[in-house]
Amino acid sequence: MDYKYTSKNEMDTIELAENIESEKFENMVICLNGDLGSGKTLFVKGFAKSLGIQDSITSPSFSLVKEYYSGEMPLFHMDIYRLEKVEDSEIFEEYFYKNGITIIEWAEMMQDALPEERLEINIRVVDENTRLIIIKPFGSKYEELCESVL
Repeated sequence: MDYKYTSKNEMDTIELAENIESEKFENMVICLNGDLGSGKTLFVKGFAKSLGIQDSITSPSFSLVKEYYSGEMPLFHMDIYRLEKVEDSEIFEEYFYKNGITIIEWAEMMQDALPEERLEINIRVVDENTRLIIIKPFGSKYEELCESVL
């Protein structure tokens, strides 16, 4: 089942991220998809802040992965937009089981390497401020999370 959420501004997107963070668990994987400028990194910023991370959150476009350990749980933030070969995505799989939370921007680029259980969030630009956010849970933990949050 897909869940739809309309974000009318940046604060709505941040609030959604904070609400999802409130239901976090170890080895949680969140897959973010959407066009450039749709709000993927904004979502990560809201999630990280709610997790208690004080570091400046920027997209790890060139390093591909940034690791944050200063919050309640480790956060592994991936941006695989510049991943050269899809086969290279397998190197990221170890992060899914490091007892933290993995958030992947442009996750559709490594679809075959994603864990079976995950939360997919697709962000569509409606206009300058509005975003249609479609959330799809894969697995019972993610379904329960959606039922609690949405």
